[in-house]
Formats: sequence, C-alpha cells, structure tokens
Amino acid sequence: MTRGRVTARLIGTVTAVLVGSGISAFALTPASAAPVTAAVTTTVVTKAAAASCATGKYQKQVEGYLKQLGGFGTVTVDGKQSAADCAAIVKFQKRYGIQPAKGLAGPTTVDVAKRLASTKTAVCKPKKKGITFCVNLTQQTSWVMKNGKVLYKPTIVRTGYKGYRTPAGTYKINKRTKKEWSDPYEVWLPYWQRFIGGIGFHQTTTYIHDKWRGSHGCVNLLQADAKAYYSVGKIGMTVKTFGRRAGT
Repeated sequence: MTRGRVTARLIGTVTAVLVGSGISAFALTPASAAPVTAAVTTTVVTKAAAASCATGKYQKQVEGYLKQLGGFGTVTVDGKQSAADCAAIVKFQKRYGIQPAKGLAGPTTVDVAKRLASTKTAVCKPKKKGITFCVNLTQQTSWVMKNGKVLYKPTIVRTGYKGYRTPAGTYKINKRTKKEWSDPYEVWLPYWQRFIGGIGFHQTTTYIHDKWRGSHGCVNLLQADAKAYYSVGKIGMTVKTFGRRAGT
C-alpha cells in the first residue's frame, strides 16, 4: 500500500514538472489521467503564446499597417497585444528579415511596415507588356510588374549610401549569374542581375536593416526576394529606379 502511494506521488511530480516545462507528459501519465493532463498542457501553452510578445511602443501603428498590407493573419487595431497580433507581427518580421522576430512592435518593424504600406506601385509606370523591375529609392522598396500589373508585391531593399548613390533611370538587365564575385570588394554576390555599370540586384551580404549601412550602388535584397527576382529575370528586361535615398 505504501509503495503504491509513493509511485503515484512520483508520477504526479514528474507529470507536473514536464507540463510546467512545456514538455508533453502523455507517455508517463496513466490512461485514466490523460484528459486532465491534456487540459493542463493546453492551458500552459496558450498562456505562453499570448504572453510571448511584449507590447511595443508602436503596437497600434504596426497593427494598422499589417491590416492594410494583409496576408499576415488577423490583427486588431487597438494597441493591445494579443496572441493573434503576436503571431501576425512575428510572421511579418520573419518575412522581412527583422531580428529578433519576437513580435515586439519596435522602430525597425514600424519603419518597414510603414514603407511597404505607403508604397504606390503605379508610380513605377511599367511597360504595358513584359516585366518591369521597380525600385523606389526614396522609400527603399522594390517590386516587380508584369503586363502593367503587380507580379511581386513591394519588398524592402537597401541601395547605395553617400558617395555611392544608386542612380535613377531606366535600364536593362545585361548580365545574370547565380553567384558573382566582386573584385573591388572581394565578396560573393548571390543572384546577381546587373543593369548599369557595376550595379545590379543581388542578395544582401549583411543585415539589411542597419540604416547606417548602404551598398556601393547595388540594390540589396533579402535572400527570398533575390531568388524570386532571379527566377523571373532575363537579359534585356527593364529596370526602373526613381527617387533618391535620404542622405545621398
């Protein structure tokens, strides 16, 4: 009888420790107790998910921009963090390479969201037929249009900094390689698509959201966007750059 009580207490202790740690304890819990353990585990995980994102300074602004952009899940524009808001902000941060992607509506998140939400794709004035790569140097955003309609929605870019300003104009892609070596800067440039001189699209080699950084004239893209651009790009396709990066 004593042995049975000790065993029960040990199982209960192990189950409590595992549930508190977020680890499923189904394998160690008797079948008769499974429903109780499942309910406790679900409650702990739900609370953890709801509390995993702190409420940032720009919570309401980010909620508004994400609702306008769409595609990141349900958000409530009330300035109060929730499990749904948390998931949407994390998804947004992961999509645009914002670190850490923990759902905090900080300055980088609100800046990126605002730039994307305020980008007007029609200002690119693309060709009526074929593909046009558009780069808004002022907002530091880019998108792709096909036959006058948006093919790839606006994403963020980083262009040339002071002394290496990316020029505005209309150009043609004239060279493409999946991996180009830069002689002057001794670095590989993934998904390279050149459109004027030594300037082209390529995957960024550093954290794209460091605003003090800039390229030497190239249009830096996140890996996913660089791959997408490369997948549709061809020699002779049009690239339109317009506006001017602040400080250049």
